Formats: sequence, C-alpha cells, structure tokens
Amino acid sequence: MIITKRTTSDDTNFQELVKLLDIELQERDGDEHSFYAALNKTNTLNYVIVAYDQDKPIGCGALRTYSKDTMEVKRMFVPLQKRGQGIASKILKALEIWCQELGIKKCVLETGKNQPEAIALYKKNHYNTIPNFGKYEGVENSVCFEKEL
Repeated sequence: MIITKRTTSDDTNFQELVKLLDIELQERDGDEHSFYAALNKTNTLNYVIVAYDQDKPIGCGALRTYSKDTMEVKRMFVPLQKRGQGIASKILKALEIWCQELGIKKCVLETGKNQPEAIALYKKNHYNTIPNFGKYEGVENSVCFEKEL
C-alpha cells in the first residue's frame, strides 16, 4: 500500500529521490540543465511529500511559496520503474490538500517540453496551461500550468 508522508527538504529520502530526478533531467535537458538547476534548489523547502511503498521511498514532490495565495509545485519525481501506478497523482493530490489546509487558493508549476509524462500528469489532474511565469518567461522549453484549488 502506498502512503505519503509530510516532511521538509532535510529528509534524506527526499534528497536521494531528488538526486535521481536531477540525473534524469540532466539527460533530458542537456545544455539547458544548468539554467533549470539554478531554479530548483531544495535546501529550504518546508512542504515536501515523500511517497512510500512498504517503507521504501518511491516518489516525491514539494511546494514553494509563490505568492500570498499561491504555491509552486516543485521536484515532482517517481523513478521510471514505478511510473504508471498513480503514485505521482497521489503525491500531487497530497500537495494540493496541504495547500488547502494552509489557505492557498492556487498551485502553479513549470515543466519542460522534454518531459511529456509530466505534461500528461498535470493535464490528467486538471492543471491548465498558462503563459510562462517568472523566470520561465520567454524560455522556449518550459511549459507552465496552474490549478485553482
């Protein structure tokens, strides 16, 4: 049975999953990876979800404050061998519930065009494509989404 745990970026399981995420993104993004890596620092995330299957970490996601009533979804990852089992949707839903408990009205996020699985995940979970925001404005490879909670 898959369970989710609330934690912070200090969590060692989260840190290990993020290392795997960064390896995958380096391969997919190539030369653009350094730009994205600078925007994905994880040392001060207070809202992190780690998913477990029988005490084994199998996925993660996090939130970063974007504005007074909006959180940005960050560092969503499920290892390749665990994909297609609904784990990412479960993590995303846990993040959304946490947002609602905090009084947050909206989630925004950015993913890359080289991550079609992520794009499909967000569309499946009722996120709408929006113009690129913040540091992603004008970035050709970025796709941004939002969801009203």
